[in-house]
Amino acid sequence: MALKYQMVAEALKAGICDGIYQKTLPTEQALVEQFQVSRQTVRQALSLLESERLIERKQGSGSHIRRQKEPSANRKLSVAVVTTYISDYIFPSILREIEAVCSENNSAPLLFATQNQFANERKILQTLLGLEQLDGVLVEGTKTGLPNPNLKLYEQLIERGVSLVFMHGNYDQLQNTLSVLDDNAAGSRMLVEHLYGKGHRKIAGIFKHDDIQGLQRFAGYLDAIQEFSLPLVDDNILWYSTDQKERFLKDGFAENRVREIFLNCSAVVCYNDEIAFRLAAFAAKCGLTVPNDIAITSFDNSQYSEMSSPRITSLSHGSYNVGRSAAELLFRQIRGERCVSERVPWFLVEKESS
Repeated sequence: MALKYQMVAEALKAGICDGIYQKTLPTEQALVEQFQVSRQTVRQALSLLESERLIERKQGSGSHIRRQKEPSANRKLSVAVVTTYISDYIFPSILREIEAVCSENNSAPLLFATQNQFANERKILQTLLGLEQLDGVLVEGTKTGLPNPNLKLYEQLIERGVSLVFMHGNYDQLQNTLSVLDDNAAGSRMLVEHLYGKGHRKIAGIFKHDDIQGLQRFAGYLDAIQEFSLPLVDDNILWYSTDQKERFLKDGFAENRVREIFLNCSAVVCYNDEIAFRLAAFAAKCGLTVPNDIAITSFDNSQYSEMSSPRITSLSHGSYNVGRSAAELLFRQIRGERCVSERVPWFLVEKESS
């Protein structure tokens, strides 16, 4: 049975579709009297309509009805895809699925890559704002673990009625936007639990600090360390940024810190397979064997986990592809369907490194 606020929301939605409400909805007090419900129920109903992008609430001027796009069957939808990278790491498979969904929905996406740099992201968003027609944007945010100077440009896209869906990371400041995110905290807890079950009691972590995925993965690692009453030592946690990735374990960068981890710990949770691959190679360089001297685990179950010797125990989404799901969500939103954000679970793929 529908709740009161859902019934109010459905009635208002029908009124919008039938043209009863043209530009704005009645005031909250008028809706309270019309439906004989509490003000809180009215506000919940309005919040639901706002999350479905049917209305936009502006302080002091009420609830404004958004102009609903009704693309004709023959019109090609204009969609942009903005990712941090295009050809690196896991992105080719994600982009293949995005392009497939776009083709299924009569659209050829415009592809942009920020290289995870704010300045590039700003130029791309300005380009998108200059387009005469733009129905939707699928975004992998730039350095989502840091304050973003480009949020006002995203807000301008939203004000224009452009549908937005974020994948991998999002910006909490952009309210009522949709996203498809990895359950990163649960993933790290799963890795620590796996290592704990293998008898490891000193477990290190290597995380990326300028995107939300890295912070969430650290949070899950921290929760599991505390849950199992394991020692938490700052020196056993290594952080790096986007700009430092190529220097990781090269030219002396982080080598001393990693050697300390090898001395003090028997296992490591890595931010992703690329870092784990480099860590395994460095362990061999130091005369250590994996997993006898150091067990290594990570995220993504990518080609790096298979290329490493031994192969790396890693987390996978199974048959679920974030790119396909995010693209499908974007087109549902463009069509005006009711949409909710998604959180994608991880599954452990145990291999020889642990």
